[in-house]
Amino acid sequence: MDVRDTLYIGGAWVTPHSSDVTDVIDSTTEEVIGRIPLGTAEDVDAAVAAARSAFAEWSSTPASERAKFATRIGEALAGRMAEVAEVVTKEVGMPHSLSMLIQAGLPVGTFSSMSDLVEQITWEEQVGNSIVVKEPVGVVGAITPWNYPLHQIAAKVAPALVAGCTIVLKPSEIAPLNAFILTDVIDEVGLPPGVFNLVTGLGPVVGEALATHPEVDMISFTGSLRVGRRVSELAAGTVKRVTLELGGKSPNILLEDANLEQAVPHGVTMCFLNSGQTCSALTRMIVPRSRLAEVEDLATKAAEEATIGNPFEDSTRLGPLVSASQRQRVRDFIQKGVEEGAKLLTGGAEQPEGLEKGFFVKPTVFSEVTSDMTIAREEIFGPVLAIMPYDSEEEAIEIANDSKYGLAGGVWSSDPERAKQVARQIRTGRVDVNGGAFNTLAPFGGYKQSGNGRELGKFGIEEFLEIKSLQL
Repeated sequence: MDVRDTLYIGGAWVTPHSSDVTDVIDSTTEEVIGRIPLGTAEDVDAAVAAARSAFAEWSSTPASERAKFATRIGEALAGRMAEVAEVVTKEVGMPHSLSMLIQAGLPVGTFSSMSDLVEQITWEEQVGNSIVVKEPVGVVGAITPWNYPLHQIAAKVAPALVAGCTIVLKPSEIAPLNAFILTDVIDEVGLPPGVFNLVTGLGPVVGEALATHPEVDMISFTGSLRVGRRVSELAAGTVKRVTLELGGKSPNILLEDANLEQAVPHGVTMCFLNSGQTCSALTRMIVPRSRLAEVEDLATKAAEEATIGNPFEDSTRLGPLVSASQRQRVRDFIQKGVEEGAKLLTGGAEQPEGLEKGFFVKPTVFSEVTSDMTIAREEIFGPVLAIMPYDSEEEAIEIANDSKYGLAGGVWSSDPERAKQVARQIRTGRVDVNGGAFNTLAPFGGYKQSGNGRELGKFGIEEFLEIKSLQL
């Protein structure tokens, strides 16, 4: 068991103010695999004070030097990828082979890319009789989720560091062990004391203390819409900057001329990735009514081929969900879909056979889903696909945009220009055209209630910068 009993504040591992702890649960075996301290508001005060004390020197360090630290962190993380992948697979349930690529690989890439990206920032420019300069925003409180835990941490910590900010991180208490691995690495590479601080704990305690703290200049939050609203409300008291990456109910439009043999299996994969525990999952497949039967057959086949089981077995395509409460939540949504009249093609709310232990949910596909149904409107965060028929291209776009969310989307067509034309009409922060691959250098973030601000690439660095003009 990985037992952690200290927090990282001011460049040292320190004893928390409280002796309270919480267990970390293996999502496959339901056994305790770790224990972490539950920090307090007093711990947040100490971490923020350390970050504030370190800010002046760190912010005046040349950006190229700050980026070298990010590179060293990336290099050290690369040496611990196997450890990270194993830990996150146990915490979250993603199949181990995918965890190596995504849960461990993406954070390495994010830190390692900073030296190149920092060169793309225009730190100073002349505008008329003014010099416009970009400066670090200050002390950042980073609050991160459990579904892609280290990736989301890296997407905040790496750009904030090279921007010249100092950081207090509160990772999810559900999947926190990976954050301790990163902190061990940061300590090993010799980042100046106070530049990075780790306080684990509960959202209503540690998260709220960060959001309300007068010495925190910015909150960067990724998580649910409900909690994002709460963070915004609390941060408004000190008018600090807030960036939010919240939920999604992402549409995937298959146009009449789409190659369904490619589009449907790909769409199912993009819905079920990480057992559906993905904020940008393409959970609404919007298809021509004239081709609905074809889509149903292909989607059912793809879902039933998504082998569910132990994420450390090579044959497994879908692992468990992260927790018992999350499993129950997804099952309730599936039952709601049945009650509201959606056509259940495969799956269901019952426990998968042969998997009595672990937080497993059957890969589930509904068809003939309408926009007023709960499963079309609410983020389920499980392996549940809603197929929604349309009668015209205009109606397809209308269905796609009929959501309070606007994080991601997809379009498929045999005519790439037509696909791009439709993609431009979808009100989301990202649209995959004909299965376009995830790009870690492109901006990631949402429209509407999916949040504000952008992460990744140079855009992620710019979120942590203030703009000042010097009139000459």
